[in-house]
Amino acid sequence: MPMPMRTMLLRHLSPASALPNPRRSPASSPQRIPARARPPPLHSARTTALRARRTPMAAGDTGASVSVSAAEAEAESTQAFMPDARAYWVTSDLIAWNVGEQEAASVCLYASRAAEMGLSPSNGGIQGYDSKVELQPESTGLPETVTQKFPFISSYRAFSVPSSVDVASLVKCQLVVASFGADGKHVDVTGLQLPGVLDDMFAYTGPLGAVFSEESVSLHLWAPTAQGVSVCFFDGPAGPVLETVQLDESNGVWSVTGPREWENRYYLYEVDVYHPTKAQVLKCLAGDPYARGLSANGARTWLVDINNETLKPASWDELADEKPKLDSFSDITIYELHIRDFSAHDGTVDSDSRGGFRAFAYQASAGMQHLRKLSDAGLTHVHLLPSFHFAGVDDIKSNWKFVDECELATFPPGSDMQQAAVVAIQEEDPYNWGYNPVLWGVPKGSYASDPDGPSRIIEYRQMVQALNRIGLRVVMDVVYNHLDSSGPCGISSVLDKIVPGYYVRRDTNGQIENSAAMNNTASEHFMVDRLIVDDLLNWAVNYKIDGFRFDLMGHIMKHTMMRAKSALQSLTRDAHGVDGSKIYLYGEGWDFAEVARNQRGINGSQLNMSGTGIGSFNDRIRDAVNGGNPFGNPLQQGFNTGLFLEPNGFYQGNEADTRRSLATYADQIQIGLAGNLRDYVLITHTGEAKEGSEIHTFDGLPVGYTSSPIEIINYVSAHDNETLFDVISVKTPMNLSVDERCRINHLASSMMALSQGIPFFHAGDEILRSKSIDRDSYNSGDWFNKLDFTYETNNWGVGLPPSEKNEDNWPLMKPRLENPSFKPAKGHILASLDSFVDILKIRYSSPLFRLSTASDIKQRVRFHNTGPSSVPGVIVMGIEDARDEKPEVAQLDANFSYVVTVFNVCPHEVSMDIPALASMRLELHPVQVNSSDALVGKSVYEAATGRFTVPRRTVSVFVEPRC
Repeated sequence: MPMPMRTMLLRHLSPASALPNPRRSPASSPQRIPARARPPPLHSARTTALRARRTPMAAGDTGASVSVSAAEAEAESTQAFMPDARAYWVTSDLIAWNVGEQEAASVCLYASRAAEMGLSPSNGGIQGYDSKVELQPESTGLPETVTQKFPFISSYRAFSVPSSVDVASLVKCQLVVASFGADGKHVDVTGLQLPGVLDDMFAYTGPLGAVFSEESVSLHLWAPTAQGVSVCFFDGPAGPVLETVQLDESNGVWSVTGPREWENRYYLYEVDVYHPTKAQVLKCLAGDPYARGLSANGARTWLVDINNETLKPASWDELADEKPKLDSFSDITIYELHIRDFSAHDGTVDSDSRGGFRAFAYQASAGMQHLRKLSDAGLTHVHLLPSFHFAGVDDIKSNWKFVDECELATFPPGSDMQQAAVVAIQEEDPYNWGYNPVLWGVPKGSYASDPDGPSRIIEYRQMVQALNRIGLRVVMDVVYNHLDSSGPCGISSVLDKIVPGYYVRRDTNGQIENSAAMNNTASEHFMVDRLIVDDLLNWAVNYKIDGFRFDLMGHIMKHTMMRAKSALQSLTRDAHGVDGSKIYLYGEGWDFAEVARNQRGINGSQLNMSGTGIGSFNDRIRDAVNGGNPFGNPLQQGFNTGLFLEPNGFYQGNEADTRRSLATYADQIQIGLAGNLRDYVLITHTGEAKEGSEIHTFDGLPVGYTSSPIEIINYVSAHDNETLFDVISVKTPMNLSVDERCRINHLASSMMALSQGIPFFHAGDEILRSKSIDRDSYNSGDWFNKLDFTYETNNWGVGLPPSEKNEDNWPLMKPRLENPSFKPAKGHILASLDSFVDILKIRYSSPLFRLSTASDIKQRVRFHNTGPSSVPGVIVMGIEDARDEKPEVAQLDANFSYVVTVFNVCPHEVSMDIPALASMRLELHPVQVNSSDALVGKSVYEAATGRFTVPRRTVSVFVEPRC
């Protein structure tokens, strides 16, 4: 997810410490849009001039203040205030507050429907309230049902609410609790957080959004704290109000039924609600959280029947029959792609379609031909970065600004002028990764030919259809862990206008948590959990999405992930037009900030997801292959980038230390190659036999944590942080040739492609993609994010990357970008693509590379060259199928009875004898025999001694054909 850099230590794409990357204005293991500054404490005393008034807040309003004359202010005897919110109304009859018995001999709940409460200047007591309720302390504390839902307040005192209280009315009011000492004097006062009581009383499973029947349309909005709700219908996407219709409430749900003629109208909800950030009752204009259509920039929601035949491309309802074959999740290989990157520079696509959904319909385009080549080699899934309605890119194309790329191309490769030009317009250009969620359920308008009306719906469906037809399933990147905005103002705040303070996660003072970028959402709340699952079903059923990647999955509760999996996999072709059993889920399982160590409940972090069948990104193998981590010193080397074998001068330790680090990385990689299983037993570099969970990273985390290979996403690069080629170019010695860097690039990709589990590749890894070493290109424009499917350039050396995230490392980048020997030629790019296609073909040439169960991996996969005497820089992996010598091993592969893969990252040829593999009939894989890589063809196996000879920086695959 993209966002601004957060100010906490957490590891991007890993749960350990490291500075997150603010990307996109969102993050990756933690990173994104610039995290917004928190609002000032809700504690300041204010005069009654700021007393609550019913102030209308337009959808795009930035806020309005109410002025009161000095005489009026003087006449008031109270001080209005915006208290913090340190108390929790957790059930209809219980309030939790962290106050001691001495400071709270008695506690009272106060309410004001008009938000007119304030502090008396004479004694500091509460005045201006409509009702006062004395609460009774509960000596037994909070019940287990509450502490399970809110574990972080388990030590709070409990106070009971009398059964006579009309709770449903009170939650619509300004609320505070106040404590009084034994002497009866006021001691403390604070506001209340309401999600607990709202879930207890108003959890709802009925219809929400628009429901169409043959004769009518009904609208349903969950808003239990609202004092009134109306729907405003507009004359088109930009015209005036046509009419306003009031909704009726039943148990927190507001609804209205009207004629079918309402269909295709544009509308907004007008919600009268107390908003704690303003301490006022406001009229907030908000879109429909369950909208299925929008106007440009989400200014209005569009009342559309998503099942209308006019919104379906030809043969859309038959797409389930055209889905590419998928026998097992272990057969998946994922290619991560940004929609704009795919075609922004593709001259074979019509200029009006470049950068959007329609580009995928150009079956003969350079981009689609490239994807078809990968699909033919075995690639199964394209993961599309966020494509729902997000902030950060104007939907109206005529407002876009662009850099002059011809001019930028004339600047030196290490100049800061390119980035200055990009940054100058980056808030007005069409580029952003999209991790700034506004409304989850509607395609992004900037990717459509027309942001108003049906285009975005139809063209999104055409995109999915086009990818399916070339053999690729589609994964949608979903961002449920945070929102772009909160509060009562601005069009990009939606949920927090409707039920203020409910959808966002707040700290124990009532401030919104921003660790996920900003405005963290709280899936531990019933209706947030429900909205997430409902939205996933929308995309699966209405857009036939084949998988979902969860941004910062660790910030989502495990029960939400499990509900989502169950709901999606229950979909059937007969009932829903979708085979839900083929929908795969995975995400970023980083465990940090307020959710770390299950402080908010059992979360969707790496260790918690074992046994669920849901995948998580494997930062262990990433860091071991590359070296260090994305937040450490960029010169830290890893197994694949020269540690010990070809040092770059960064490490000052002795040779024994670096060799030990290399061997430790080898252990981590081997566990990753074995599906990162928690109980896979490996002979480590020390000679000890250890399970994956007993082997630890340098940060002390268990390396192995999965129960099944389908629970691991093995990767070495993603949209976050530098591209694979850029990482290699920084970490390897300055004098290394570009030919060798290309070999290292392929080695890293090969480790992922031939691992058990699910390989994941960032778009362009296979063609040496560069972003000119930009570590966070979420808002770096088309210039730094260029993908060239003509293979003329990999985009290296197009200027120093934007200063915001990179300037500290400019001195390291500049000499590399300016050195012409770092830049690959077209021949390098084509050779890299050929090698990548070969390695995909090898993965799909044998089911032994795609074992579907942990028991199969533990029975069949063995590593050689292990222990204290192992040859540094070489991993040897054997995978066994049924053979005469091992009749107890079942046959999976009709062609090969044994496969041996040798990864040699050394800068020289390696020969080693492996007696356990002697006397076999191994030969080089036929794909490599015919490879355009001259070196791999020199790989040799000698049966007499079990000797393998593998050229420098080469992965060689040997197979034993069946007779």
